[in-house]
Amino acid sequence: MKDLSIVIITYNEAEKIDGILNDLSRQTWRNFEVIIVDSNSTDQTVSKAHEFNAIFSEFKIIEMKSRGVSLGRNTGAHCARYERLLFLDADVRLQPTFLEKAVNYFAESQIKICTGALSAPHENFVVKTGVKAFYWGMKFTRFFFPTAVGACIFSTKSIHNEIGGFDETISLCEDCDYARRASKSYQFRVAPLEFEFDSRRLQQDGVFKTGFTYLKANVHRFFKGEIRNNEIVYPFGHYENVS
Repeated sequence: MKDLSIVIITYNEAEKIDGILNDLSRQTWRNFEVIIVDSNSTDQTVSKAHEFNAIFSEFKIIEMKSRGVSLGRNTGAHCARYERLLFLDADVRLQPTFLEKAVNYFAESQIKICTGALSAPHENFVVKTGVKAFYWGMKFTRFFFPTAVGACIFSTKSIHNEIGGFDETISLCEDCDYARRASKSYQFRVAPLEFEFDSRRLQQDGVFKTGFTYLKANVHRFFKGEIRNNEIVYPFGHYENVS
């Protein structure tokens, strides 16, 4: 892996954005640019992000007029300078050696697209168990129906452009669809690259309810196709007021 473009999508993440940006500022491997793509936040997300202008040698903030997970990722990828891409959510946390381990992983495996391994080291037993079950579910289904976690996806501009980016018409599991389409031409893996998953959604909706929602969504995807018309409602950023 040479240089890397890191695309971070945000929507009302003023309380979280400094965490991931501080983590990136402490990485032992430094050859990357940071691109913040904001979905018209109504809080101080953008001004908080601007505080890091002097921290990174390559740093840009894109303020969109519209909102959307796929739109944000596609916008960031379009503006990316480098071939290797990393899509992150604003609420994940990374260990200082995360990117260094990624460099070594790609050098050894020659994998071009993968999702990271979820972890929840500071959560209770129920949350940890739910996150681990989701991780092993991804490991298993990659053989016949690849899924991914949009909070941490490595890709390339070539693959992204070849498959048409994230499908902006999909209302849920757009990250899984991205992995599925890419896997038709490229090896897709759940890489041993741990990132800390934010459990706000699990805490608000409950582990079992969240797990059932994603199970129902993927059963729908497998038998009926992608979710494009909000058949299963799961809004972007619906937990922004949860402490």
